[in-house]
Amino acid sequence: MEEIIIQTKNANLTDDQFFQLCAENKMIRFERDKHRNIIIMAPTGSMGGNRNMRIAVKLGMWNEQNKLGYCFDSNSGFTLPDHSVFAPDASWIVKERWEAITDEEKEKFAPICPDFVIEIRSKSDSINLLKSKMDDWMSNGCRLAWMIDPFARTTVVYRPNAEPVLHPFTDILSGGNVLPGFELRLEDLLIK
Repeated sequence: MEEIIIQTKNANLTDDQFFQLCAENKMIRFERDKHRNIIIMAPTGSMGGNRNMRIAVKLGMWNEQNKLGYCFDSNSGFTLPDHSVFAPDASWIVKERWEAITDEEKEKFAPICPDFVIEIRSKSDSINLLKSKMDDWMSNGCRLAWMIDPFARTTVVYRPNAEPVLHPFTDILSGGNVLPGFELRLEDLLIK
């Protein structure tokens, strides 16, 4: 089952109304694209949830050692400059940028694009929708994004003003100058 997209142009939900819709329907995972269409996401399967957790733990451990920013899990939504609202599987924001927004903004879908995002394809994800979302992350200011596909055993790395680069699961991904010293061995994501 792929995501369901509900065209809501006529509904004209404000950011606060969209947040309220999500808050009142906690069992449903919503996102919103730049056209303000609401996307209903299927829950992640158990294996996908395990992958998400392992990556989040690795990112969190790196951040605890380096204290360069803030990490977020897959339930954290962000309002991007183009008005889309996405919740990546894992994300990270530079400390100074996160601390520059108000506490009130942080309590909702913070109006900030993460510096780093990871999207992990699950069985229910449309590959075309996921690629489109990766393009949206980059066009809204993300500095590094990884689209991990455990079924094809590949990862596509996105950077600003560059063509996406495909990596096999035999590679070790590097956070480069965005996440100095952070590495992810892709084979570790395969459940034995």
